[in-house]
Amino acid sequence: MDRLSTFFSSPLHLPFNNHCLQEHFQQATPDRDPGGDGYWIILRGSELLLQKAAAGPCLPRGVFAPDWPVQDVPLFFGTWDGVPCRVLPWPEQELLPDGLEACQLRDWGACIPVDLLSLGGLAHQIRHWESNSRVCSRCGNSMLRLLGEWGKRCCGCGALHFPHIHPCAITLVRRPGEVLLTRKAEWPDGHYSLVAGFVNFGECLEEAAVREITEETGVRVKNLRYVGSQCWPFPSQMMAGFVADYESGELVVDYGELADARWFSVKALPKLPPRRSISRFILDHYLHM
Repeated sequence: MDRLSTFFSSPLHLPFNNHCLQEHFQQATPDRDPGGDGYWIILRGSELLLQKAAAGPCLPRGVFAPDWPVQDVPLFFGTWDGVPCRVLPWPEQELLPDGLEACQLRDWGACIPVDLLSLGGLAHQIRHWESNSRVCSRCGNSMLRLLGEWGKRCCGCGALHFPHIHPCAITLVRRPGEVLLTRKAEWPDGHYSLVAGFVNFGECLEEAAVREITEETGVRVKNLRYVGSQCWPFPSQMMAGFVADYESGELVVDYGELADARWFSVKALPKLPPRRSISRFILDHYLHM
């Protein structure tokens, strides 16, 4: 059974937001690694490797094994119930260590417990920042980590760099008895979601939401209302959710961006996103209002 079938009451409680980690996890920066053994957050691409157990998958724990086929140094990023957590990338072509199983963080049917899913997502986002901040984007020199922060300073030109978060607007468009849903070519067959896109230079979130709807579907909207947000660490998005009412325009699909877009009756919806996403949260709460 999908462990994320829960009906989330607030966007704050959605997976990947820090609220899901508060019971067990305390974030810290790599320079504060206390040493010793700890939990391993092992990532193979967008998969989280978890320990097989009768009670369900759990975090592997122990000391670093020198024969592990990894090149990067384990990176400390906080504690789980007071025990150090370190993220480590696992080469995709390598076999899994004995006793571990791969769980897909981005799977539409993911069955990882919400807290572990959120921890894996956070580790995935941190690894993305680390791999993209090895050298300065201004001059190409190496970077030095700032103590007590996730930022870095260039050893050459002195420029400061901080993690890049990319804002996106995602919107449910409604008209009486129908909702506008879209699908990307890479999504599972038959699955649809909401119109979404990145914020452009000079735009506020509301402007981005309206522009994306018109560009991708030809539809114009009114009564745009903010719903809530979700961290989406694939690799570093911040999804801002909205609801809007149809105003005018015929449906014209931008096939450069979408595989399909349609008006669906609220009584005959297609396969929807998983409840771990803000798109499903918006549909669950605002479909019939």
